Amino acid sequence: MKTLIIAEAGVNHNGDLEKARELVRVAARAGADMVKFQTFVASELATAHAPKADYQKATTDTSESQRDMIARLELSHVDHIVLIEECRRAGIAFFSTAFDGHSLDMLVELGIDRIKVPSGELTNLPLLRHIASKRLPVILSTGMATMGEIEDAISELEAGGIARAEISVLHCNTEYPTPMRDVNLRAMTRVGEAFGVAVGYSDHTMGIEIPIAAVALGATLIEKHFTLDRTLPGPDHMASLEPDELVAMVAAIRNIEQAMAGDGIKRPSPSEARNRPIARRSIVAARAIAAGETFSDANLAARRPGTGISPMRWDEVVGRSARRAFAPDDLIEL
Repeated sequence: MKTLIIAEAGVNHNGDLEKARELVRVAARAGADMVKFQTFVASELATAHAPKADYQKATTDTSESQRDMIARLELSHVDHIVLIEECRRAGIAFFSTAFDGHSLDMLVELGIDRIKVPSGELTNLPLLRHIASKRLPVILSTGMATMGEIEDAISELEAGGIARAEISVLHCNTEYPTPMRDVNLRAMTRVGEAFGVAVGYSDHTMGIEIPIAAVALGATLIEKHFTLDRTLPGPDHMASLEPDELVAMVAAIRNIEQAMAGDGIKRPSPSEARNRPIARRSIVAARAIAAGETFSDANLAARRPGTGISPMRWDEVVGRSARRAFAPDDLIEL
């Protein structure tokens, strides 16, 4: 099954439309399925005095509020149209996360085919109900969430008319970057078992190992932040992949998909079948054996190639008489 890979541009355009367009092209060249931005109105997302997260303070002006920071990162309606056209030219699907009802309405009007619930909105009941009213498949991100909160969110979406089969749940940790000790990747499979939903992973660790591991554990969707340059100013660049790393992650995930595609039955694969006679052994003469001589542990050996009698038949051969003379290393015949 092919993993849906979402390259999360997020706000790493820094409010610059040309950077956003280049992010689209980078994601397309890397082979991602979708490139995702964030759609919001700063005044509806945060109060004037909402503080920043510690990771945001570490990478942006500590004197400004969260709202002032994100206000510079808003994308206009026209910006969205430009980015959708850029995606069309680049051959990649456009996607964005809406953080408020008006933004969601705009994205639906622009033709998105699914809705992303960001981790911070998992407990936003009015927004969940508005999302459910759109009757589109939902991707539910669960950073900071408890199992009970996930259950409540799924229940609200179902109550609003979204079938559980149309809900994918992303395991996530919202610390940027996420310490490896806090990933708790097994929680992803636990969520799938508990709620009967498709699961995926939204990654904020440094590097590409964890998304790859998530695919091996059954993730059907991977979301990963990327940037043009990790040293750029802004809240999310530091925990994002650079373009060559995004290429490596996508390639590795596609390799894992192939590796996981087997039926689980252990048998020689077509590529290794030709190596069986090379690597396996046969019963051979350990020394010269005269015709009529009894085969024994003393005059037999197991040596390559494996084109003769298998050493697994050793007990069947020992004690029988040689029907002809054998030179050292000759394959034994019965």
